[in-house]
Amino acid sequence: MLVLTLILMGAATMLIGFLPTYATAGVIAPIMLLLLRILQGISAGGEWGGAVLMAVEHAPKDRRGRAGAFPQLGVPLGLLLATGVTALMTGLISPGAAFLEWGWRVPFLLSIVLIAVGYFVRRAVDESPVFQEIAAAKKQPKTPIVELFRRHGLLVIIAALIFAGNNAAGYMATGGFIPSYASSPAVGHERTDVLVAVAYGAAVWLVFTYLAGYLSDRIGRKNTYFIGFGAQLLACFPLFWMINTGSLPMLYLAMTIFTVGLGLAYGPQAALYSEMFPASVRFSGVSISYALGAILGGAFAPTIAAALVQATGGTEAVSLYLVGMTLISLLAVSLVRDRSGIDLSIRNQAEQEVGALVFDRRTADVPNELIRTN
Repeated sequence: MLVLTLILMGAATMLIGFLPTYATAGVIAPIMLLLLRILQGISAGGEWGGAVLMAVEHAPKDRRGRAGAFPQLGVPLGLLLATGVTALMTGLISPGAAFLEWGWRVPFLLSIVLIAVGYFVRRAVDESPVFQEIAAAKKQPKTPIVELFRRHGLLVIIAALIFAGNNAAGYMATGGFIPSYASSPAVGHERTDVLVAVAYGAAVWLVFTYLAGYLSDRIGRKNTYFIGFGAQLLACFPLFWMINTGSLPMLYLAMTIFTVGLGLAYGPQAALYSEMFPASVRFSGVSISYALGAILGGAFAPTIAAALVQATGGTEAVSLYLVGMTLISLLAVSLVRDRSGIDLSIRNQAEQEVGALVFDRRTADVPNELIRTN
């Protein structure tokens, strides 16, 4: 599934670079774009879940945070590469009209590299030890999604809400609102300058994402989340205060303080999710929780932010929106137990089934219907 989603993501993204324009193909052009974007969205959920479990389930129990941080680096690294290449196209290779004519296609066409990555993964990486145990024991559920929601539906919702606040904030950059707003007449920066600043912010985000994975192995997943969401809360209002000055150095400072919290609240996610769900439904659990969190958090965040600016004439409402989303995620993460180091193998399924939420007082020693189903 990981290889399939990697290749599907690469192919869909590359094909966007070949799309006809509305002027040449009419309404079929945006329809084709929409279909390719849907394929990207389908790919993203499975791609993230597969990569996360490949990393975390291979890692020693005291290094899962660091191992799980590597798939997380894909988002800030992708943002860094995308904005960097786009800045290169708008500033040097195809400035002005040339970018609108053909330059915008180049970053999409470069996604052919993802297809090569998918092939490499297929040739070089083994299945995780936990997956091999499940296959050997023939304990894979026939309908894992049904089993997941029947036994752990509330856990999926809470896990999704943990991600929603961070994803809503992250989409301010990855979804294009900050680049669009900072280069609008209201602020007045040149588009290439903004793209370079966002690429710099992505680099900071990347560093603190990995640092958060390391910290989660030392001080726990929840404590790292608390620090990350605290930093994210503190940045919600200063972010736009600094951008609104119209000063390029202040834009860089804004991206710095904003992406520190983003990274610290993103790095522990892979390990936390993997330790929340039992082995038999773990792939479905982490993938669906991530996808739902992205829908609830980031999918509409840029649109909501733009609508709030248009309705209020300022950015204070956007900051309040980010504060609200962050507080929801902070509450959600407080409802889960830190299970750092729990045995992730199928042999420990009974313990994994219970106790992921702080109000779940059951133990694996107490017979109950949930455990007997396995």
